[in-house]
Amino acid sequence: MAVPAVADDGGQLDRGATGPQLRRFIKSRAYVPMHELRRRFGINGHDDEVTPVDLEKRRVFVGLPDREGRLLADLLRGGDIGYELSMDPITPIVVGVYPMRPVTRP
Repeated sequence: MAVPAVADDGGQLDRGATGPQLRRFIKSRAYVPMHELRRRFGINGHDDEVTPVDLEKRRVFVGLPDREGRLLADLLRGGDIGYELSMDPITPIVVGVYPMRPVTRP
């Protein structure tokens, strides 16, 4: 699956994922750790870069840069994917995601 290239602030080309690509990849597996999403889509960023995501009753943190974090947040809010939290020490950070609905295959 080709990942579109986008220019970053330095003018260099960087690959970026789309919401449908993330959804399709996550739904094709039983569980996807966050580091696997970064690797699969070539998502660059600092190790401590997180995006806050406000869900119905809580705020969680996704270890992705802002753009991809917002795409994943839309999938979480839409109920397309679920999430596993690491509560160590006490910050609810997403360490993996999984599909919530069965994937229909043609």
